[in-house]
Amino acid sequence: MPNLLDPGKYGLALHTTTPELGIALSNFTNDSRCQTWDLGHDISTHLHQYLAEFIKPQTWADLAFIAVAKGPGGFTGTRIGVVTARTLAQQLDIPLFAVSTLAAVCQEELAKNSGEAIAIQLPAHRGEIFVAIYEVSPTGSGLTQLLPDTVIKPEKWQQTLENWPNSYHLIQASDKLGASVSSVLELAYLDWQNGLRPHWSEALPFYGQHPIEDKNVAAL
Repeated sequence: MPNLLDPGKYGLALHTTTPELGIALSNFTNDSRCQTWDLGHDISTHLHQYLAEFIKPQTWADLAFIAVAKGPGGFTGTRIGVVTARTLAQQLDIPLFAVSTLAAVCQEELAKNSGEAIAIQLPAHRGEIFVAIYEVSPTGSGLTQLLPDTVIKPEKWQQTLENWPNSYHLIQASDKLGASVSSVLELAYLDWQNGLRPHWSEALPFYGQHPIEDKNVAAL
């Protein structure tokens, strides 16, 4: 049987990897809300203000866990989101789920297609793109990663897709993904139901090439 959240408790999700801030809150029974703000480079300035206002009338003590989009995405925004989430989870002594930005978008898309795998690409820098391939997990909920999140040249990605052995649905993610924060929260809750309780120190930003342990983040 899956672990269910006490209806008086909530999960909170943050998405800061693109210029669009997304925050979601839910008790997964009868109270859920989600909001986005197009802040551009001002996420670092306004994140804490919007977060403090958004959570009301709930309080920090009402949170059972936190989820955060860990990247790939913009360096500064991704780092700010992960640092904020880690700090909150540490202070509240609650689990922190770090969810792939690309997985969150795929979670949205999987609900719309016929069960094919989802190949996703997101613009990066220097003419490169962030890519990954996901499919529905064998249990029918959550995702299985078929091709890990990474950054490559478009021509290499095209070659990968041409040689991919199974059918897939290709999507081009936009550079404003705040609304997918709901999927960040959904994926985290699936892990919660499966009994996972990740420690805040395990949440690390993912900037594209490989998981990078930011010394400033790890020192918190």
